[in-house]
Amino acid sequence: MTEWERQEQVCARFGVPVCPSPPELKVGMAIATLEGGPPLHGLRHKPEGDTTGWYIWAGEELSSKADFFQPLHVAHLDTLCPAIIPYLGLPPGWRFLIAPDQTDIWFDESLLGPSQ
Repeated sequence: MTEWERQEQVCARFGVPVCPSPPELKVGMAIATLEGGPPLHGLRHKPEGDTTGWYIWAGEELSSKADFFQPLHVAHLDTLCPAIIPYLGLPPGWRFLIAPDQTDIWFDESLLGPSQ
């Protein structure tokens, strides 16, 4: 199964359209946390400029430090963190948590910003 097909499958499971994360766009990745082990977290804000809106980190804590996330092209994720690829088609407002023997996916309206 291709990466695209896996993303379509995840989105279909939740009844949402696929919102692609093209390889030339960037995610915010807390690379230093990947060595710390699971769980893997991802949350998606609305895309802006050359970003997908995704922020990804590992471990129990989400830091508020300005340098916690580094920009990384989606194209590099297949070698750095392949476990998250199936979830990158989820639209803004969605989150995931991947831990041993558990994967949670849910919608978080607060990620979309204030209501207009």
